[in-house]
Amino acid sequence: MANVSDLMKYGQLTDKRGYNLKRSTGSNLTSILRNREYKIIHKLGEGTFSEVVKTQNLKDGNYYACKTMKQPVESLEQANNLREVQAMKRLSPHPNILQLHEIIYDKKTGSLSLICELMDMNIYELIRGRRHPLPEIKARNYIYQLCKSLDHMHRNGIFHRDVKPENILIRKDVLKLADFGSCRSVYSKPPYTEYISTRWYRAPECLLTDGYYSHKMDIWSAGCVFFEIMSLNPLFPGSNELDQVSKIHDVLGTPDDEILQKFKQSRAMRFDFPPKKGSGISHLIPQCSSGGLSLMYEMLEYDPNERISSKAALQHPYFKELRVAEKQASTLRRVIGTVEGGENNGTPNSIDNLWRIAKQGRRQQNIKHVPDSLMRRNGPSYPIELPKLNVVVPAPKIASYPITSLPSLMAHNGSLPALKSTKYHGKPTKPRNEPHHQPFKSYHIPPLERKGGGY
Repeated sequence: MANVSDLMKYGQLTDKRGYNLKRSTGSNLTSILRNREYKIIHKLGEGTFSEVVKTQNLKDGNYYACKTMKQPVESLEQANNLREVQAMKRLSPHPNILQLHEIIYDKKTGSLSLICELMDMNIYELIRGRRHPLPEIKARNYIYQLCKSLDHMHRNGIFHRDVKPENILIRKDVLKLADFGSCRSVYSKPPYTEYISTRWYRAPECLLTDGYYSHKMDIWSAGCVFFEIMSLNPLFPGSNELDQVSKIHDVLGTPDDEILQKFKQSRAMRFDFPPKKGSGISHLIPQCSSGGLSLMYEMLEYDPNERISSKAALQHPYFKELRVAEKQASTLRRVIGTVEGGENNGTPNSIDNLWRIAKQGRRQQNIKHVPDSLMRRNGPSYPIELPKLNVVVPAPKIASYPITSLPSLMAHNGSLPALKSTKYHGKPTKPRNEPHHQPFKSYHIPPLERKGGGY
């Protein structure tokens, strides 16, 4: 969440408006949090505009991340009107958006702290120092969740503008997008600030126009993150804006004049690029599947009008297995909710227990019409974040039913239909008044499985 931006890299210690950045002191923050019944555990990170510490709530004992702004805030009203606060409130709750739990404002010092859920690490920390790339199934899982977070943002009228590995947090294979301080409304009119996103993940329209870009810039950034997860290296590590464009052309080639003409119309400075074919992405990540490369190219389309949207990305064939698993998990959740008399009560451990029981081959006799293939299926590392459920599986009640309860096997007059046996074994057929399960065995009728006490 708290990361060093381009301003810090260039040595500028003032914000965009020229105000000096005020560094909060540890003692002041400790005193403020203690008054709100939070205890500081240790520092997690620091950036140009904020610092983050790990805190513990003294009431419930839970741990949180506390992000404290370095720039003082004049009033609580101003704090609530900050873009980051407004965005987190609008986007919550969502399984792939960082959850804001509490806002702490100290009127005396003007200090503003955001108490958020605590995550394990960010994507940069996950891949830093690794000798081998992540398995593609795990990378695909992360990118699917990232696309879900972006789709949720864009549908709610917000685009992030600073998607990068440091702003994507991970905990137990669950991905959450964070740091919404740079976000803008989808419905606002350009031009926007030119140098808002980190350079390596900056889309061509951000580099070649005077702030004329849209929410599609988030998709380009996500494509760069996708490549970095797969390869452990940044895709376009430009040292400056011109070098950044050059590195893009080295890989993707120089775009058509028609596309460049669009950018020239909204750029005061003229530019011309020598034709270049581009090396392509596939040889840089040979381990990536064709489906992954297809999606990556669509996310890194030079023309933002041709670039895939977050909604369309979620429907890409590359994510088909995850969509199926997600649908199956959702169906199972609804079935369990029906059995328990509600869909939103309980704990996640109950779901885990059901998956474990299914994997061991046990039958859940109190759940109707759940396909065996679903019960045996191992859930993906993250299909969706399931709601908490208290599932107490009652003892199965096996009731006996008269044969007349099977209309599909009975004639209209209640008599058994004539059945042809390919081969007969055993004793002669017993009279009608005898138990009915013997004729079934004699005629080799396939056994009927009991589900939930019924047939």
